Parts: sequence; C-alpha cells; structure tokens
Amino acid sequence: MGTPMLALCAATATKVPALAASPAAEPEYVGNQACGACHGEIYERYSHTAMARTSGPAARHLIEGSFRHESSGVLYRISVEKEKVYFSYERPGDPGMRGRHELQYYVGSNTRGSTFLFENEGLLYKSPINYYVQKKGWDMSPEYHPPREMELKPAPPACLFCHASRIQPPAPGTSNRYGSAPFLQDGVGCERCHGPGGEHVRGMGVLVNPARLTGERRDSVCIQCHLPGEASVSRPGKTLEMYRPGDLLSEYALTFVYDNAGRGALGAISQVEALALSRCAQRSQGRMACITCHDPHTSVPAPERVAYYRDKCLSCHARSFADGHQRGSPDCIGCHMPREDSVDGGHVEVTDHRIPRRAGKTVAGPPASLPPSLVPFGTAKAEPRDLGLAYAQVALRGDARASQEALRLLAEALPRYPGDAEVLVRLGFLYQQLGRNGPAAELYERALQAGPDAPEAATNLGVIYASNGNLKRALALWQGVFGKNPGLSEAGVNLAAGLCQAGETAKARETLAEVLKYQADFSRARAMLRELESRPERCAAAHGLP
Repeated sequence: MGTPMLALCAATATKVPALAASPAAEPEYVGNQACGACHGEIYERYSHTAMARTSGPAARHLIEGSFRHESSGVLYRISVEKEKVYFSYERPGDPGMRGRHELQYYVGSNTRGSTFLFENEGLLYKSPINYYVQKKGWDMSPEYHPPREMELKPAPPACLFCHASRIQPPAPGTSNRYGSAPFLQDGVGCERCHGPGGEHVRGMGVLVNPARLTGERRDSVCIQCHLPGEASVSRPGKTLEMYRPGDLLSEYALTFVYDNAGRGALGAISQVEALALSRCAQRSQGRMACITCHDPHTSVPAPERVAYYRDKCLSCHARSFADGHQRGSPDCIGCHMPREDSVDGGHVEVTDHRIPRRAGKTVAGPPASLPPSLVPFGTAKAEPRDLGLAYAQVALRGDARASQEALRLLAEALPRYPGDAEVLVRLGFLYQQLGRNGPAAELYERALQAGPDAPEAATNLGVIYASNGNLKRALALWQGVFGKNPGLSEAGVNLAAGLCQAGETAKARETLAEVLKYQADFSRARAMLRELESRPERCAAAHGLP
C-alpha cells in the first residue's frame, strides 16, 4: 500500500447541511386528525394522496427482495422478521463487508418508488437501494450510481423536508444525529400548506388558504418542495424551515436555476420551471398557478384524468373552440402535455408542463454558444453573497466555471458579511482548492469563531495545519469533529493518519475501526487498518514526527 497515512482529505460542502440559524419560537401544530374533526370529507380524500403518504414506518411500504450490484459486487437483501424490517449487505468472499440494520422509515409515496432510512449508532442514513414500482424490484438509489464501493449517505433535514412534517433539528455539529424521531408527523401534513393550526382549533385564528393568496405568496406554498433547482441558498440568518405559508419563500431562501433551463428538448427540469415557461402561465399575468389544475386534496383516478383535466383547460379556453379542435379526441394533456418517464427516479419532469401549443415543438432560447448563468427563480433579486453561494454549490460537481464565479462573487460579498459562517466556509474551501492555504486558514478560523459547530471548517483547517507541520492543532480539530459526529469519515481518516504520525498506533487503529462502523466499505480506511494490523511498526517508523 505504500505510505498513505497523510494523504489528507478536505471535507466538501456536500457533507454537512447549510449552517442553521437560531430557530424561531416553535408554533403550535395540531396534526391532520385535528383538522379532520371539522373537515372530514377533505381529510379523508387527502389521506389517499401521494403527498399524505410520502413517509412513514418502513414496514408500511416494504416488499421483500434482494439485489446484487455489479460494479461493487455487493449483495443487498430486504427481509421481514417478526414485524421488523431489515436491510443487510455483504460482498461474498470479503468478511469485512457484511452488515445488517433495521429499517425504520420509508420516504416516497411509492407512486414511482421509495427509499428507506435506518439508524446506525444514533446516526440516520439512507439505504443505498430503492424499490422501484415500474421495475417491481430493487435497484440502486440514483445518487449511488455507479460506485465501486458502498458509501452510506446521511439523511439530513434537507432530505426529509419535502417528505415529512415537523422535521426535528439534528444535534449541533452533526447533520443526521436526531435526539429521537427525525420527524413527528408522517407525510406532508395539512399545516405544511395551511400553517400551524394551534390557534385555529381554539377559535382564535384563521388558517392560510393558498387559493386566496396571490402571485408569489401563493406559489411559494408549492415551490417550497416542488422546485429543487440547481442550488438553494438560505438568506442571512434564515433557513428554509422558518418559512410559513403566506410568507414569501424568497425571504427565507432563494432557489437558483439556469437561465436557459428547459428551452429545448424536454429535460431534467422541475414542473415549476416548466410551467413558468408555458404560454398559458405567461399570458395569465400571474393568475395561473399549480392549484389552477391540481387539487392537492384529491388523487384523480386514472380513468377520470382525461375528462378532469379537459375541464381544467376549458376553464380558460372557450368550449366552442375545443368542440371543433381535434374532434373526437378529448385528451388535451395527451397532446399538449406529453409524458416522458423519469430516467433516474429523481426530481425531474415527467409530464411536460411547458404545455406546448404543438406537440413536439420546443421553446426557443438564447444561442447555445452562451454559457448558462444561474438566476434566482421568480422576481426576487440575488446579492453577490447569494449568487456566490449558489455557484459554490454547483462547483462541487466539478464545474470549473462555477468555481471561478463563486470565488469572484464571495470575495466581493465578504466585506459586507464578515461574520457569515456560510460565506467564510465556502470561500475558504475555494481558496484551499487553489492551494492558497493562508487565506483559506484565516477564513476557516473566522468561521469557527462565528459558529463553533462548523465541521467542514474544522476538518479542512486541520488539513492545512497538518500540512504545515502543526500536527497538535490538527489533531485537536479532528478529534472535536469526529467526537461529535463519527459518521464524518474524512475527519476520522485524517485523525487516524495524524495519530499514526504522532506514534499513537493503538488510537489510530481504534479510530479506523470507528470509521468503518459507519462506512464499512470506505477503501482508504480499510487499507490503512489492514496495514496497521499487519505491520504496526510502520505507523511510528514511517510517520513519526521530525
């Protein structure tokens, strides 16, 4: 294996969520059943919709099965034993790659499929395999293709936000350690669209009716979940979780999209973006919204959909025109909203909400030679801070141009936001990628002063200190991060490498074993542990302090 111990790795911005602001006072939620006491008919209809059923106990939506992933050689099994559901994995011939966990929750309405969540030593993770309805079987989750090793991905609040209600905050310094249940209500509850109901059920307040809102306040109710975009950036001191129906979502977070998204062949854009591009929406002058055609309380049976949506079209288009148009073919959406299967099971368009006048006709856009630019969706304006953070998120996918834009914009924003931990961490990471460790270290130090629970800053600052020979300071940083969140494998491997260099062979071995408890197939940790167990003398001899 050679000498791997100090091949240190920086933590990318995808490993922890955006740094949370202090939460506001929690309003009183009452749950769907309290609504059903007075609104029984709506409650009953809604309980059968996909939104109402998009999360819950794992056993409710589980089908037993097995699946072998070719590139990694891992065999996965899903089984039920005594009313409990288990997820197990093994790589035949590899005794170190075997494990079993109880699945606790499902996420996804099973309209297209579902994924499942499990706890490992108090940390919540996503199963690497999903159940797919069309395939009627198990396969890899979209974000796990095509790995050669099994990496278990954490389930932070952002993963749960649009599939459950009353999401609980994780412990400080972690993204997926919840004190008890990660959410207190299954599915998308009534209050996600109508606001907290505590005062209303006591006769002291009126709930929000999205149909009576106008413009972006109305659209914000749907957009909070149905507009993934290319990047989402919280406003200074705000988080998406602070949003309440009736507010402007853009006051809490901005969603960024490409300025030329969807202007061509039907692609991976959200239905919200596509609808905004439609001539129907543009000519309605803001009157057309998601709820113009969709009743969130109702799941329309397949045999009734043609007639149901035709009536929606005729609420704007003259019936006299419709009667003579394509006589004998009442299926408006079949021609004007063609359907394509999602290629990856992710949040991409399946029905063409651009509503083309002629089937197959694409929407004209800017010349293809122009590189796409990120813009905030809607009418809200983005400051350099917001746009810079958006480009920083896109840069993590390997986009060099986005990295340059993020660096320029965040450097411009820094004087105005000198204590913004998010700006400090992202800008520090960009400098570190360029080898400019001096300014990167200064920014990381400032981020830790602004908010001590910034594991990215601590992990990456430790890398810089170790490379400069200050191993004592690096070890202190990594121990702090790994002690709070042993699921952060980069910090754990760095800590083990540093302990080895300091001659602490036994502690290095214990740290690697802890890393593998959460990431059993992490190749760097496995290789290091094998060398320490077979040749422990190499730890101190090859990596001792000068």
